[in-house]
Amino acid sequence: MSRAIQLAKRGRYTCDPNPRVGCVVSRDNQIISEGWHALAGEAHAEINALNDCNDASGSTVYLTLEPCSHHGRTPPCVEALINMKVADVIIAMVDPNPLVAGSGIEKLENAGISVKQGLLELEAQKLNPGFIKRMTQHLPHTRCKMAMSLDGRTALANGESQWISSELSRRDVHRLRAASSAVLTSVETLIKDDASLNARNLDIEFKQAARVIVDRTLKTPDQAKIFSISGQIIIYTEVDNDERIHALEKLGAEVVYLAKTDSWLNDVFMHLANEFEINEILVEAGSTFSGALIEKGLIDELIVYMAPVLLGNDANPLVKLKQLEKLSEAKQLEIIDVRQIGKDLRFTLTL
Repeated sequence: MSRAIQLAKRGRYTCDPNPRVGCVVSRDNQIISEGWHALAGEAHAEINALNDCNDASGSTVYLTLEPCSHHGRTPPCVEALINMKVADVIIAMVDPNPLVAGSGIEKLENAGISVKQGLLELEAQKLNPGFIKRMTQHLPHTRCKMAMSLDGRTALANGESQWISSELSRRDVHRLRAASSAVLTSVETLIKDDASLNARNLDIEFKQAARVIVDRTLKTPDQAKIFSISGQIIIYTEVDNDERIHALEKLGAEVVYLAKTDSWLNDVFMHLANEFEINEILVEAGSTFSGALIEKGLIDELIVYMAPVLLGNDANPLVKLKQLEKLSEAKQLEIIDVRQIGKDLRFTLTL
């Protein structure tokens, strides 16, 4: 199963919005074939593995995710396993997709195939945090990327911020973009930085993430650099202005109007998950917008690059949160990874 998990990671940059899945077929304790899911709409991991061997009858199949039992972009994989007359299927985790959710296991067992579930389940879950959250909570898994100085500052008081982090850290961010379903920012950040928000200069095959702008009042400038770069652009607004919406659509954006509510930001994230099949979001925004998302409970992880520089107490803070009256009210985070990227440290934290 460990090998199947490693295979699944090969689809990290390409198989979105489908889950990353790996498969190993063995007989007599020897691997006879293996496969992984590389691209949505193409063969799933188990089909690639079965196609890689001449005869899978009587074999044991290791899968990081329960095989699909419904017709989606491809036929159900459970039928292929049954037709190949495999003897045993060992599954790391049940598919959280309600269209599957145990029915794949049931069909295998009804066909006389032995099924075991739960081997390296936690490791398998880590492969697909976004797919799991989208299927169970109708929300994407969201990471917020930030760069700060040693004293917790993100920019000088005059707004200058390029570049706090090193070139290697910035290259690492492009890999984060490539692994994401969408890169999201606020219109204020877009106007300030005129960012492209696309992944580039990478030596890997990847699927370009959608670029999402949260623009409540449709302030996105027509001259923004983002419109000169091919790829999906989605703009969310709470202003029902047909003329302005049409102008942005002519520039290549998909403009989504959502009526203003107290839960408007939550509505945006739910719409991304349910209508655009967005599994994982990378937020790249300023301290105010990032702080608002944290306050709303929409951020699952913080990825913070800390550079060995000092900017002083007049510089801008990492995030702007509401003032606390008691230390016990402070948001508690868990550090799950720390590593050095060039001269910087990269912290990954969960909220």
